Amino acid sequence: MRTDPAHGLADGSGDHPTKTPFGTDLLHGVIPVLETPFTTDGRLDLDGFERVVSHVLTTGVSAVMFPGFASEFHKLTDHERALLTRLLLDLTTTRPDIAAVLSIPDHATRLAVERATAAVAAGADAINLLPPHFLGPPPTEVHHHITAVLTAVAPTPVILQYAPAQTGSSFSPDTLRRLAAEHPNLAAVKIETALPGRLAEDLATGTPPLRAFIGYAGLQLADGLRRGIAGVQPGCSFTEIYQRIWRLWHDGERAAALALHTRLTPYLTYWMQDVELIITAEKLISARRGLIDNPHCRHPARSLDPQETAAVDRFLLEFDDILRPDPNRSRS
Repeated sequence: MRTDPAHGLADGSGDHPTKTPFGTDLLHGVIPVLETPFTTDGRLDLDGFERVVSHVLTTGVSAVMFPGFASEFHKLTDHERALLTRLLLDLTTTRPDIAAVLSIPDHATRLAVERATAAVAAGADAINLLPPHFLGPPPTEVHHHITAVLTAVAPTPVILQYAPAQTGSSFSPDTLRRLAAEHPNLAAVKIETALPGRLAEDLATGTPPLRAFIGYAGLQLADGLRRGIAGVQPGCSFTEIYQRIWRLWHDGERAAALALHTRLTPYLTYWMQDVELIITAEKLISARRGLIDNPHCRHPARSLDPQETAAVDRFLLEFDDILRPDPNRSRS
């Protein structure tokens, strides 16, 4: 398989079978953001990443995303990001039931366009686009960046990540609807703001209707479910809990779904006080579960104190019935 020397991604001319076009059919429900395992001394753990992907694919999700904040994308070299992306695509391209959503967090518009088009050529099923934010670019430049990527990858679906606390970018519902009207491949918005459910409902009932995912570790998932969100994009260390909540709700067992989310909320509320904190906590959860060998986060990072470590252990004990490995579940 040939690779693009600039990006380390396959150019689409390899021997993988072509996945049936799905539009947005697989972009729903729980879409975990994959973490990046490292060794104790901070080197990339490719075997660990393959184990993480393989495990998440057993949980019943229809899509996964990489690299996001939970992946520590800002701490990866271009080469490392390319290696992990290729590995993810190798594991998902032959799965018609799984969509690989590749995130484009690059700040420069030219680079974002090049990376996004290379990702699509390599087999990405959808693009997640993080707006540029370094040094506070003016709104006209942010809009140009978004439209340039949307145009370059059309008709591939794009999820626009709306995270104003992290990026400073602000979009009104009308602005998002205009983007969707002008670019039909704007498939959804990932909302990581205060009151995400209200915005999601506004977008879903507007013209054109625009689907929404809730991020922010699903802290407001209960409200989002009541308002008919398309899905949730949390981290990946306890995907099974989010899957259980989602399935209970959509199977009509809404009280049970809300009760399970209520049990989860105190942990999420604490961990989401700082993005680096929940990354560290999730890494420790994954290590305790045997999904990765080491919970190392590249520096600068936030370490857990004894009380925070004890909370992770309480979490694992409380949700053991959901997180315990199922010997009857396929690892394929």
